[in-house]
Amino acid sequence: MTVGPGVTIQTGTTVQMSAVGSFDDGSQKKLTSHVFWSSGSPNVATVSASGLVTGVGPGQSSITGVSETVSGSATVTVTIGGLTSIQVTTKDGASNITYGSSEQFVATGTANGHQIDITNSVVWSTNPSSIPNISIDATSGLLTTTSGPTSVAQFDVTATDQSTGISDSINFVVRP
Repeated sequence: MTVGPGVTIQTGTTVQMSAVGSFDDGSQKKLTSHVFWSSGSPNVATVSASGLVTGVGPGQSSITGVSETVSGSATVTVTIGGLTSIQVTTKDGASNITYGSSEQFVATGTANGHQIDITNSVVWSTNPSSIPNISIDATSGLLTTTSGPTSVAQFDVTATDQSTGISDSINFVVRP
């Protein structure tokens, strides 16, 4: 069984999947009933009983169709569509930490009127970009610090969507 299409869609949009069965006599036939659909990553894409896929969040999901004893799958890639804003927060609501600890930042995007977690889809940075004993992972938003400094560091943490240039910042403090 062949499942398709393997496509890229935006959040909030849909694509209809189809399943084509290959039979012993060499013929092929579109399977229109008795196909059970599933998504490997429902937080990225959901699929209805009829095979209609909806983009939910950025990433990739394997969409699988099963009919009796045969199955097939296709990869659907979902990109952020209609992004209008980003809001940066800390995962635990903290506005400061002490040296030697870490903090996870979160980016929430508003796209097509829906709020989605885009933490791992943006580029993270600090301003100033170089701060002694402090670093941020550009892909995950995890800020780490090392022990030692005796003075307070105050700076901005920024998340930027590379395709649109939309960004947001939050002020943060690391203290001895």
